[in-house]
Amino acid sequence: MNTIKYLALPLLAVSLVMTGCANRKPTTDANATTNPNSVNTSGLSEDAALNAQNLAGASSKGVTEANKAFLAKRVVHFDYDSSDLSNEDYQTLQAHAQFLVANANSKIALTGHTDERGTREYNMALGERRAKAVQSYLITNGVNASQLEAVSYGKEMPINAGHNEAAWKENRRVELNYEAVPPLLK
Repeated sequence: MNTIKYLALPLLAVSLVMTGCANRKPTTDANATTNPNSVNTSGLSEDAALNAQNLAGASSKGVTEANKAFLAKRVVHFDYDSSDLSNEDYQTLQAHAQFLVANANSKIALTGHTDERGTREYNMALGERRAKAVQSYLITNGVNASQLEAVSYGKEMPINAGHNEAAWKENRRVELNYEAVPPLLK
């Protein structure tokens, strides 16, 4: 019995190695040597390739010295009971739009939030209007709708637990959360 075990183990190991080697393709991506953030995704499904690119790091495509500071900002704030974008946020959203247009594999979740005042239902709707306002602006500026997901958390996830105007002002926001291929801001 022990002899069979000792013969079967090496055979199993060799067959696993051979199977893995037969499926592995050599790296032929020209960017693999010139771009340290690129990975060879040939032979992978679209989703697997997207995940591999995301794991490899961020993208510098569409990132300029002029828009780095705006790309670093990932929160847009709103006035009380409003889903109107402020003039201050247009440059931030424009920088993110330019990055997303230049990086078709990038995906972003737009999460809408409110302060604690008002009913849960009202705040869920207001958070959604805020997220949709940001989504609409990005789409108007050339971003593919499939790169965006608008979600509302209403008053459920405050960033500041205070019960005053300063806390409420921080909580009235949309967060821009990159889920795939975020900007490289080095």
